Order: sequence, then C-alpha cells, then structure tokens
Amino acid sequence: MADSKKRRMSMLDNLSGAGTAPPAGTMMSSNRALRSARDAVDAHNVWDLDPAQIDDDRFADRLDPSDVQDLRTSIEQNGQTVPILVRRHPTEADRYLLVYGRRRLEAIKGSERTGRIRALIANLDDTAALKAQVSENTGRRDLSYIERALFAHELLESQFGNQTQIAEVLNVTRSAVSMAIALAKAIDPALARAIGPAHGVGRPRWEALAKDMSAAGSDQGLLCSIAVNARSQGAYEAGETNDEIPTLDASVVAFEAVSKHVKRQISQKREQPHVNKAVTLTIDGKPAGSAKRTDSAIRLDLTNVDDGFALWLADQAQSIVSELHDRWKRNA
Repeated sequence: MADSKKRRMSMLDNLSGAGTAPPAGTMMSSNRALRSARDAVDAHNVWDLDPAQIDDDRFADRLDPSDVQDLRTSIEQNGQTVPILVRRHPTEADRYLLVYGRRRLEAIKGSERTGRIRALIANLDDTAALKAQVSENTGRRDLSYIERALFAHELLESQFGNQTQIAEVLNVTRSAVSMAIALAKAIDPALARAIGPAHGVGRPRWEALAKDMSAAGSDQGLLCSIAVNARSQGAYEAGETNDEIPTLDASVVAFEAVSKHVKRQISQKREQPHVNKAVTLTIDGKPAGSAKRTDSAIRLDLTNVDDGFALWLADQAQSIVSELHDRWKRNA
C-alpha cells in the first residue's frame, strides 16, 4: 500500500524532469510549485475521467501548440502513462478545470479508441494552479521571451494581479515583468502569433524590432502576412531538408523576415529626400498659412483664418489627422 502511494506521489515529480533541465533557480521554483500541487492531490489516487468533463480555461502561454497526432497514436497503442492534473470546478459538480496536460487532454478528446483519461485531482486555488501550469511548462521546455511577455501582459490585463505578483508567478524580477509588458504593448498580439515563439530570439532583438517598427511606421497587418508566408516557407524547407542537417525554427525564419522588411523600410525612408520648402496654403483662393516639412516634424501655420474655424480645427484635430493617416495608408 505504501509503495503504491509512493508511486502515485512520484508521478508529479516525474513530470518536472521531462525534457531539458531548466536553470537551477528556475528548477527550484518549479519543484516547489509542483510539490505543492502534489501535496494537494486528493487521496493521491489516479482517476479515470470522461475528457468531456474537463474544461481548459487557463491563460494561454504558448504561441505554437504542437500537433498531438503522434501523441494520440502513442496513447491509443500503448496507453496513457502519465496522468494529467486537474482541479474541481468551483461552481459545477462533476466538472473539472485543467491545471496541466493540455496535449494529453487534446489527444484523448480527439481519439476514437480512447474514451477515458487518467487524471490526478488536486485542491488548488487560481494562483496555485497557475504556478503549477507555468512550472510544468518550464520543466519541459522554457517559454520563449515573446511568449513570457504576452503571458505577463495577459495576466495584467485580466487583473490577475499586479506586476510584483506576476513576477512571483513567472519566477522573474519585477523589472523584467515591466520590460516584458512594455514590449507586449508594442508588438501586436496578432503579429506575435503570426511570427510564433521564435525560441532563441531574446529581449534585445524583440525590443529592437519594436523600435524599428515605430521608426518605420510599419503596417502590422502587412507584417503579419510577411511572417505567415516566411513561416510557411521555413516549415516547408525544414520538411525537405535531410534530418542530419540542422534547420532554423520556422518561427525564427518569420522573425528574421519581418525584421529585414522593417529595416528595409527604414533604409528607404532615410534615402528619400526631405523637402524643407514651405508650401503655401489657401482657403477660397486666399493665402491662409503654410505647411513645412523638417527632418523630424511637420509644421502647420494658419494665420489668416476665422476664429471660429480655428477653434473648430483645434477641436477636430485628432479626427482629421486620423482620417488623413487612413487615406495615406490606403494609398501607400
């Protein structure tokens, strides 16, 4: 009996050892979170549950969920060796919330041969469940920088906690969270998803891309298309390459393509001659002022206009500029 209980208790510990070992500090934090989850498991029993009873309402922490077909085939042929971890739904009886094990849950939900899923049931609150989710993912493969940045931003936007509390969950400093959130605000989530996790691309290069995008006035919708095309091509080339020849991650290929396009925009912008000559503006055929372009700004001077028009223009300036910018984008 004691040996059986010990084996069940070790299942959670085994999860943290899968894959490449994380850095020492991260490993200590991961082990603490996973051991807390282990200690909260009800009676340390493994339950056979209906996958349809389990909801996954967790914060998304991955930009590139891997395909589960191979895992589904393995489970159908060999059985599910490692249980998932769930907690009881706070308001609905006989329903559960996933803590971790998304790929196993997805694989079994899509299986026509496996109708039950093996699960450990833990008594965890929202914070403990989130820590366990992050720790289990860290134990298997570290989140990329952009995934951590978007994850931190989502936690903040959902009012999970302040930056200090988010830093504790992610096992980083508050300043690291602050910089990550600032980056997540600069990179449109749609663009981040189009590029993908880009493992190996760290904070300096993401920040440089955000700065270049701002300087170039890049259309992020266009950048999304560039990223999707580059990523598809990268994935195709990886599939066509000999297994013995290392290939770049398709999402890294997408990042490089976007970065290259933005740098090209900046280069072209610098090469364009700046006309600093003032342009005379007229209203009803009469001189009303001038517009002048400099290297860093455009100056609009209206001197011979009605006071009423001047007040109206000042009040409508934002909408007028937005409309002109939209017209420019359509014609660019």
